[in-house]
Parts: sequence; C-alpha cells; structure tokens
Amino acid sequence: MKRKLFCEICPFSYRLSMEKEILKRHLKDYLCKIRFAKERKDDSLPVLVYQHKSLIRRRLGNVNMQLQENKATNLALAVACIDGLIIHPGETFSVWKMIGRTTKRKGYKEGLTIEKGKPSQGIGGGLCQLSNLIHWMVLHSDLTIAEHHHHDALDLFPDFGRQIPFGTGTSISYNYIDYRVKNDTTNTYQVRLWVDGEYLCGEFRAEEQLAHTFHIHAEGEYFSQEGDAVYRNGQVYRDIIDRVTGRCLESQLIRTNHAKVMYECPPSLLDSLSPAQTNQ
Repeated sequence: MKRKLFCEICPFSYRLSMEKEILKRHLKDYLCKIRFAKERKDDSLPVLVYQHKSLIRRRLGNVNMQLQENKATNLALAVACIDGLIIHPGETFSVWKMIGRTTKRKGYKEGLTIEKGKPSQGIGGGLCQLSNLIHWMVLHSDLTIAEHHHHDALDLFPDFGRQIPFGTGTSISYNYIDYRVKNDTTNTYQVRLWVDGEYLCGEFRAEEQLAHTFHIHAEGEYFSQEGDAVYRNGQVYRDIIDRVTGRCLESQLIRTNHAKVMYECPPSLLDSLSPAQTNQ
C-alpha cells in the first residue's frame, strides 16, 4: 500500500501544507528581490496590442451553475485589483501580488476549483478564467512568461463554445501557483480588465507600437484511445509575423497536448477514432 503524504492525511494536514507553501513563496520573493509591477493608471496607454473577451457563465459538464454565478462575483472583485496596471521595463507582473488572498471578508464566494485532478469548490474559485485571459493576451505580446502552470495534462470538461486552442489555459492557487510575466522589453505595457455582466473583457496596451503581430493556432488535433482511457492530442504554435510585410518570421511550438479526458466521451467521438489514433 502506497504511503500517504502528510498533506493527504486529513483536511487539516492539507491546509497546513498549503500554508507552508504560501510562506515559502513569500520568503522566496523577499530573498529574490523581484521588481513587481504595482503602479496603476486610469488612463489607457495609446497603443492597443491585443484584446479578448470570454463568456463568464459556461456550462462545464455537470458542475453546479451556482458556482458560475459566484465566479462572476469573484471575477469582478479580482479585475478591480488589476485593471490599469502598468508593467514598466524590468518589472514582473504577478497575478497574486495584485489580487492578494481571496477571502469571505473581501466578498469572495465559493467557486469552481480543481483539486487532485477533479472538480471541487473553494472561496475565490473560478479565477483561472482570469489568468487564462491574461495568458492569451500575453501570447500576443513581446512579454516573457516567467511562471505558468498547466492543469496537469487533463482535459477536464467537454468543449463549450471554445474560442482558443486547447492547452493554452493556466492553473493558479494562492500564492505558490502563480502566473507571472516579466517585461524584458524597452516598451511599457498596461493591463486593462473589466466585466460587462456577460463577459470577462481584457486589453493589453503599450506605449509604443510592436514590430510584430502574433498568431496562435492548433495543429494535428485528435483523440486517441489508450487502454481504458481517452486522450486529447495536438500541438499549439505561435507564429511571429512582421507587422510591415505580413511575413511569418518564426513559428514556435509552445505546447504539445496529451491530456487524459476526464469526462464521459460521446459515442460520436469514440467512433471517429481511427486505428492510427488507437493504442491498445
């Protein structure tokens, strides 16, 4: 029998382990002396780099829709902590440094979380949608991703109005699982965020026009049967395009997906698997 980790003994030991990790992250940040972005401005910088929006209330399998309503509240509170943030050259933007700990006292509600590869719920849940949107905009900029966590190679929910390639999401948990971006350019960036009741909306803006545009796309997507499990496969590329000529200068492979499907696959999906996509 496999020996349990300390965090697996009981809820109290799990919470204690989390607090240990939170303290370790605070200490690490203090010792590393990272220059975190803090300044916020109400006025927008002149150049629109990229904009995107995502539907707030989405049906995710059999997840209770009340958690989606609560997520709307959580997102509204979180974006108010980040909107207008200026990222100067040499500074690092940290999602959790801006939002802080999500608590009932601040107004956060029970929302959807992922725990041990399964849907769960907790105070402040649903904020991965915010980090997902920020990450998608970052991919269309010259900023450097300093910290990024995936959902452990799992396909957790059936697609519902998917707008962006699978595998471009993020996972965050206060504060030791963060999403961080460093500005290694000479340009100044700004993050604009808001909710309009139905959508989570965002813009990346800059002081100067970028020399390149970016196109993110998926290739070679398919589902495969491997033993008793089904996996989602494919690659995600980022094309760097010269703004003047429109010529693709480089195509970067940024993600290879081999994610275990955690929901019941429809027969139409399984029937579509070809022998080449099946590994018994």
